[in-house]
Parts: sequence; structure tokens; C-alpha cells
Amino acid sequence: MLYRLHKAGYEAYLVGGGVRDLLLRHQPKDFDVATNATPEQVRRLFRNCRLVGRRFRLAHILFGRDVIEVATLRGHHEEESKHAKKDDSGRLLRDNVYGSIDEDAERRDFTVNGLYYDISDFSIRDYFGGMDDLEARRLRLIGDPSKRYSEDPVRMLRAVRFATKLDFDLDPSVAKPIHKMAPLLSDIPAARLFEETLKLFMSGKGLDNFRMMREYGLFAPMFPMQDSLLNKEGGHQVETLIEAVLKNTDQRVNADKPVTPAFLYAAMLWYPLQKLMAERTSRGVSEYDAMMGACSEVVSQQSKTISMPRRFSTPAQEIWQLQIRLDKRAGARAFRIFEHPRFRAAYDFLVLRGEAEGGEVAELARWWTQFVDADDQGRRLMVRNLGSGSGQRRRRRPRKRKPAAAKSSDS
Repeated sequence: MLYRLHKAGYEAYLVGGGVRDLLLRHQPKDFDVATNATPEQVRRLFRNCRLVGRRFRLAHILFGRDVIEVATLRGHHEEESKHAKKDDSGRLLRDNVYGSIDEDAERRDFTVNGLYYDISDFSIRDYFGGMDDLEARRLRLIGDPSKRYSEDPVRMLRAVRFATKLDFDLDPSVAKPIHKMAPLLSDIPAARLFEETLKLFMSGKGLDNFRMMREYGLFAPMFPMQDSLLNKEGGHQVETLIEAVLKNTDQRVNADKPVTPAFLYAAMLWYPLQKLMAERTSRGVSEYDAMMGACSEVVSQQSKTISMPRRFSTPAQEIWQLQIRLDKRAGARAFRIFEHPRFRAAYDFLVLRGEAEGGEVAELARWWTQFVDADDQGRRLMVRNLGSGSGQRRRRRPRKRKPAAAKSSDS
């Protein structure tokens, strides 16, 4: 791709995380290309190209499932025009101003992401000391941090993510404004924050990112229900469950095992769900109806800040609903639950709840662990040995027979 752009007379650079990771001897997740060719010119060069984006117009070059992102070198946008637009807080809404490589470098966020590999002479262009920052393992923003955060508040989340991913320290100038500017995340579209949440919590550094987000006040605007519970009495239990789930997710990611946002959402929203259920049951609503109503409300509330696509919110609700059923094990119920498609996820969640809550929940988790590990005969014996506690089927009272109707004297 770089050679084709160069041969056609355009500048062509490998830029960003791909260059950074190669210099750090890491395996790049993807590759980005910068060029002075416009998206339309790029499309004319590559048949396997599609143009995407509204805020930033980009060209995607497709190679099977792999995508190389090609961006036109960006310029300054001091005045609003049809190509560039900001909102009242300074956040960029549209940014398709093209420029030179020098201007484009000024538009990059962090110095270590502003390194360009030039295909024309095989050199690395460094405009803001990115190579020195790589050596010092330091994360530093290009330009005034407050202004850069105002342009795009998600940069605060990127600062956290890069710091934990690369094991870098935040430069004091990068860290200082975050506490004050964290509320700006409330203005970011919920769909975009969903994508950022996946990067933060499902890339193998979720626990470190969670702790750092709380340290800098970035967790509250994204998860307001959870943050309010963390700061109340009993918040340690909420924190323990979230950290246990994130630790488990990190272990699975680093072992190349599958993970799903549904399980993460189930954990993040479990205690807000319990709070809403308690409010309903205190008004005399049945446990099942309280659960169903609370499920809908908690998903709706969370979706105001971070979207919850149905393909993830529905499995999360099934995991919650199974938490009630896991306590009802008598007769054939345990075997029916065991065959449920979401049983494994619900069981794993119960185990993590047991670690956080202890007591009866931990005991129930131990019982199900034995049930999972036992053979069919052992499982039947476990069910027969259930005592009169939770899960025991209630004995029905015999119905009173209605008195027979008096026979008519005419019959």
C-alpha cells in the first residue's frame, strides 16, 4: 500500500500505534497509514477501498478480514467551515481539513503516537520528542492538555489505556487536568463510549484501567449508578465483585479464551439491579416481577451514558434471572437449569458473587461447583440429599373437596 501510494506520486507514511509498538518490540494490533492523497484519490488507487466516517473522513483498504486505515494528512481548523466544526465546549464535531505532515503531527494526541515511518527514505520522523518519551516510558500530550481534552474528552480515557497497556507513567501535565475535565465525558455519545469501554475492560488490562479511572474521576461519568454505590456504606462489596470480574476477564483475555461484554455488564450492573429490585419488593411486588422490571430499568439507565446493544443486554438479563433460579434446586429443577444455554455464564457469575459476598451465596456456589464436577449419579444423589433449606419444593396442601350437590327429589 505504501509503495503504491508513493509510486503514484503521493506521500505515504506508516503512523501511530503501529510504529510505536514496533519500536517497543510489541506486536502491533493494527496499522494506520497517513498520506496527502484525499480519500477519493485513495479510492481510485485501490479497488478494495471503501470510504467511511463523517466526523473524520477515512479510507479503509480491505484485505479479507484485515483493514488498513488510510487518513489524509490533517491541517489546522482555527475557523469553522463546512469542513470543520466545534461545539460550545470546544469538542470537534467535524474535522476534514487537510494539510501537511507538519500540521498533521500537531494534530496527533500523544507524542509516542506522533511518529511517522517514511517509505520514501525509510526514516522515522519525530516532531515532538516521541522517541525520547518512548525511552523514558512517559506519556505526554502534544499541545496544551486542557485544550486537547476539550477537543476530544475521550483522550482522557486513551491516556489511561495507553498508560496501563504500555506500562508508561502519565506526565504531570497530562494527569493534572483530568480530574477537573472528567465530567466532559458525559457529552460523548453513548455508542462511542461503548467502544471505548470494550477497549478499556476487554483488552487484558481491565483491572488496572478500572483502578486508574477511579483514581482520576473518570469512572463516575461513565457508570454513575455504580459509582454512587461504591461511595456508600457497603461499597467494598460492589468494588470486590467488579474487581473480581475484571481480574477474571483479564486472565481469560491473556490466555486467549473467549470473553463477552454481556458477562461484564452483568457484573457491573448487578448491585444497581439489586437496589432497584429491593425498592420494588418493598412495595409488595413479587420477586420475579421485581426482577423483570428492574432489569429493564437498569439497562435503560446505563444506556444513557454507555449504550448496551441488545445482543449483549439480553444475555446479561438471562444471567441475572438465573441467579434466582440457581437457588431452587429440588427435584428436576437443578437438571433443567444445568441444561440452560446460559448456565455456564450464570454459574461463573455466581462463583464470583460468592467470593465477594460470602455466606449463603458462597455456600450455594460451592454446591453448584460440586454438581458441575459430579457425574450423573452423583448429581442425583446431591439433589436427593438437599435438606429443607433453600430450593426444597413446598408440599402442597390437599384441596378441600366441595360438598356434593343435593339431589333433586324429581330425579
